[in-house]
Amino acid sequence: MAEAEGGSPLLLPPPPPPPGMAEVEVPTAAERDMKHYHGSGGVAMDVERSRFPYCVVWTPIPVLTWFFPIIGHMGICTSTGVIRDFAGPYFVSEDNMAFGKPVKYWKLDPAQVYTSGPNAWDTAVHDASEEYKHRMHNLCCDNCHSHVALALNLMRYNNSTNWNMVTLCFFCLLYGKYVR
Repeated sequence: MAEAEGGSPLLLPPPPPPPGMAEVEVPTAAERDMKHYHGSGGVAMDVERSRFPYCVVWTPIPVLTWFFPIIGHMGICTSTGVIRDFAGPYFVSEDNMAFGKPVKYWKLDPAQVYTSGPNAWDTAVHDASEEYKHRMHNLCCDNCHSHVALALNLMRYNNSTNWNMVTLCFFCLLYGKYVR
């Protein structure tokens, strides 16, 4: 092998790809980790602005959560991180959670959406929100958790249409991370 003046081996450039084939850059581990953090849509979480793309978010309800720590208020975020939550009778808020900023989030994988069509995630979140704009809020039966469950059922998240308040509570406890 030829050596340059400094004593190091002279490196030859890699050969060009065969005709008709494009070069493909393999992402480094750091790039893959950043893509995972940013989500597959490339939108980053922004805690200051309460942007949690492809997440289910949770915040405590004053007094109620003090006595029952697993009870809280839940919302679902769009692909850009805008929070939608069933905040009261006939009202779904956008970007203003009923009981304050999220304290926990559960990052979901948009690749697990089994509904076809463009923007399937956002369409399901929108359709669930439109449905809940016509519903009466009930603390025990038809509430913010039910709104999130409907969105996940409409998009067939994880190829399931069996999402409900109990499964969401369980998975948020299991997979939810505290906002820092």
